[in-house]
Amino acid sequence: MIDELVAAGHRLAAAGISPGTSGNLSMRDGDRILITGTGADLGRLRAADIAEVGADGTHRAGPRPSKEVAVHLAMYARNPGHTATVHVHSPHAVAVACLPPWSEASALPPLTPYFVMRVGQTPLIPYRAPGDPELGTLVAGHPLEFRAALLANHGQVTSGTSLDDALTAAVELEETCRIALLTDGRRPRTLEAAAIAELTGRNGTAWDTPAR
Repeated sequence: MIDELVAAGHRLAAAGISPGTSGNLSMRDGDRILITGTGADLGRLRAADIAEVGADGTHRAGPRPSKEVAVHLAMYARNPGHTATVHVHSPHAVAVACLPPWSEASALPPLTPYFVMRVGQTPLIPYRAPGDPELGTLVAGHPLEFRAALLANHGQVTSGTSLDDALTAAVELEETCRIALLTDGRRPRTLEAAAIAELTGRNGTAWDTPAR
């Protein structure tokens, strides 16, 4: 697991979606959660930068865990079958997170089939300061199903059934945010309800927002 996290951190940094010392990753195995340490540079991530916490967030070993541990725990709580969580401050996601959401259920419209099938609806979680435990409470308590969210004025978070799954969702979400910004103000064509239903049914993602 540690080697996977280290490799994933390098991959995110190489993709340009984890600038500086921002962003954090975690993997879960039962009640054991491995998470990057606070202030870790994902591009230079080492095994020594990985902390271990319990399912309740109790620090067990390694460096001090990321201050966003509450968000990671919240994603696992709402998606029990998921074993990995990715939180990054990718630039296009941060930009969209500074704008009004497309709807109450999703900050982004269903622009591409890849967004719908790999990510699904992505709500905008209200702003709380980075590291505020209440941010985890807001993520855990959101009424709709989701595997990805934008954190207002902050960044994005995704979870998945594997680390690669969560990474794929994070990269796709950043790309969808980029497309949303490129098409902003031009009344882009979105996927129709039937196409959304087919994609979510086949790929296990969620979309409760009516096409409009």
